[in-house]
Amino acid sequence: MESLPTVLLKPGEADRLIAGHPWIYHGEILRLTHQPADGDLVQVKDHRQRFLGVGFFNSKSKINVRLLSPERVEVNEKFFDDRIRAALAVRQRHLPNATSFRVVNAESDFLSGLIADKYEDVVVVQISALGMEKCKAQIVSVLQKVFQPRAILERSDVASRRFEGMEETNGILAGETVEKISVNLNGLKFETDLVAGHKTGMYLDQQTNYQAVSQFANGAQVLDGFSFLGGFGLHAARAGAAHVHLLDQSADAIEASKRNAAANGLGEKCSFEAANVFDWLKANTAVKPHERVIPRFNLIILDPPSFTRNRASVPDALRGYKEIHLRALKLLKTGGVLATFCCSHHVQAGLFQDTVLSAAFDTRHVLRRVATYSQSPDHPVIPMIPETEYLKGFAFEIVR
Repeated sequence: MESLPTVLLKPGEADRLIAGHPWIYHGEILRLTHQPADGDLVQVKDHRQRFLGVGFFNSKSKINVRLLSPERVEVNEKFFDDRIRAALAVRQRHLPNATSFRVVNAESDFLSGLIADKYEDVVVVQISALGMEKCKAQIVSVLQKVFQPRAILERSDVASRRFEGMEETNGILAGETVEKISVNLNGLKFETDLVAGHKTGMYLDQQTNYQAVSQFANGAQVLDGFSFLGGFGLHAARAGAAHVHLLDQSADAIEASKRNAAANGLGEKCSFEAANVFDWLKANTAVKPHERVIPRFNLIILDPPSFTRNRASVPDALRGYKEIHLRALKLLKTGGVLATFCCSHHVQAGLFQDTVLSAAFDTRHVLRRVATYSQSPDHPVIPMIPETEYLKGFAFEIVR
């Protein structure tokens, strides 16, 4: 281990790493004892030569080092076996009945640059760091040993790979060809395209929230905006909603949600519409001067994609969030519930809530907060790594 290239940090740069954050940026480095190859393992020390840990080095990335451990460890197949089994134990503890879940969530599981999602008997891997790319064979071997999956697919089609000097790549890493699979979430079936679907196939981070929000659905007229495969809408229908209207801009997503509704015996309770949610809300709240919108829904669910790519786009994102909440509140009956989510990392929970409350003020509504949501526990939050916490949500009841 002493023979590893050493990255020495500038004074004052060690505290964040000691507290648990794994990233070291180029500007934080004082010097290297000798130049490592990109993707190689290095040891990290502070400016006084005190050991801080080991990690992967990449000169091409803004993140020059991704720490893996504060200990002197060998990064080999046993290392990945220990880390992946430890991550699995967290899921088994907090989601004991789940058959589909995120097994490895990168920094949350101290494996920066690696995501692994289990969809029933198939595992999908996404690698966004060069060091992890070099260890792909070991990672695949461990996943085969731990899960005995029918197939291991790769969905490393993320733009962030370019910042690590890598091309995007997809394909089969082990096992048979698999494209579509029926995924069980809370006892409901969802057809998922593992080859062309969003992220690694679908969004697993809302699994517990689907169930939690459905408690407000019994007897309700429900609007599921940005419905994707129907996660919130179908859980609401199963929970006793009188009717659920699902909206999504993607015609393919709407067709998939129709099939999912039928597969779960919920088709008669649901209607489906391919539409831009902003345009739909605007059209359905348009009235003549001196007229008012007649509220139609008891439960409205808003789960839009991220509106921000960086901090500079936050003001525009907030205007977008305010717009959809302002119009949604006009369609919600007194006593009804608005369940709303934001997956924009750069929009903090307090700022998101303030935006909803600003929309409530403009529509002359008073809201009671009845629930607070975060990402499912298979996407663990490490508070010292703010990047691990991105999904936030609230349920608000209209008091008047």
